[in-house]
Amino acid sequence: MNKKRLFTKSIVALTVAMASQQAAAAGFQLNGQSATGLGRAFAGDAVIADNASVLSRNAAAMALFDAPAISLGLNVIDTDIQVKDIDYKFAGQSVPGQSNQSVGGTAYVPNIYYIHPINDKFTVGGGIYSNFGTKTEFDDSFSANEFGGMTDVKSINFALSVAYRINDQFSIGGGLDVIYGSGKLERSNKMLEAGIAAQTGVKGPLLNVDADGYALGWNIGGVYEVNEDHRFGLSYRYSPDLEAEGDIHYQLGGGDLSNEKLNMPLPDMAEFSGFHKLNDQFAVHYSVQWIKWSEFDKLATTGGTTLNDYNWKDGWHYALGGTYYLNNDWELRAGYMYDTSAQDKKTSISVPDSDRQWLSGGFTYHIDNKSNIDFGLTYLMGKDIDVTESTSLTQVTATTRADAWLYGVQYSRSF
Repeated sequence: MNKKRLFTKSIVALTVAMASQQAAAAGFQLNGQSATGLGRAFAGDAVIADNASVLSRNAAAMALFDAPAISLGLNVIDTDIQVKDIDYKFAGQSVPGQSNQSVGGTAYVPNIYYIHPINDKFTVGGGIYSNFGTKTEFDDSFSANEFGGMTDVKSINFALSVAYRINDQFSIGGGLDVIYGSGKLERSNKMLEAGIAAQTGVKGPLLNVDADGYALGWNIGGVYEVNEDHRFGLSYRYSPDLEAEGDIHYQLGGGDLSNEKLNMPLPDMAEFSGFHKLNDQFAVHYSVQWIKWSEFDKLATTGGTTLNDYNWKDGWHYALGGTYYLNNDWELRAGYMYDTSAQDKKTSISVPDSDRQWLSGGFTYHIDNKSNIDFGLTYLMGKDIDVTESTSLTQVTATTRADAWLYGVQYSRSF
């Protein structure tokens, strides 16, 4: 077969994955806004309002506070992502020596929130936390790094929110989100790079991106209180397309594209939560969250160069939890979440996405009547997914699985 024709025909449908550390949630969403929420699988988090972190899920729930409150926390996401049973073919011939890849790692997700009631009607608040992020890196010696490589994506959300109490039953709220995002993406294959360079004169690597940028989003929400023991919350968060600028080299796109920006679509989210305190010692709570991953259709530059198509589908979280009020000093909590995959028909070794289950537990220790410490722990179980990816010259088949342990600690205080 003519090598020139091989290299000039749609050589690469590159997997430029925005997310490979999906153990936190489907796609590249992070569920790490609070240790309290982590301990109940985030069941009821848009309405429970047991500390200031609630503003990250529903601004209207700030109206439930009658005194200033602050929360500071750290969640740790320790992922076990395995890519195994790898078969890599170049020009139809299997390349031997493909060892299993362990591409997970440890991510640290800090957060801080402050809520301040102005009067009986208005409450304001602010927070710094993350909704999206991922990091993964295949060995440099891995032959199929046109599909693997390195991905390091981070986002920071700077939130300013306000809530208004309409009456004893209804409260509304909303806010602005300033989102900072940064990404480093690397994809390489020496043989492909040499072939492309010989035909086009553009030298490798296949892909090398180091870019960052800002975007502005918003959120709205509402709370309905039947009484102090039974309430419901509903929120919607608009996440914009983030345009990142920096160093962008894409060999098949002509090389240096640093004069263009990288367009990163982020998904909108909606959440419904309920909380019911059944007696002095026990409460149940639940959440349903929808994530509009169908917006993440492709990764492209503002100049019209498409780096990769994704065609993801919308995702869902279903969470159920319970809280046991042991005494004045201790609260115990547990939760379960079923989290659906964002991927549809197209899968990838660098995006080991699947439906997953959360098993969560945690506690609160009240230091005094104004301050407490929370701890949360989750074991997250993914599924084995068979993956096949190919270009006109190469193909990789493998089985991927992503599991994780999540740990969280948080200090909260009211004034």
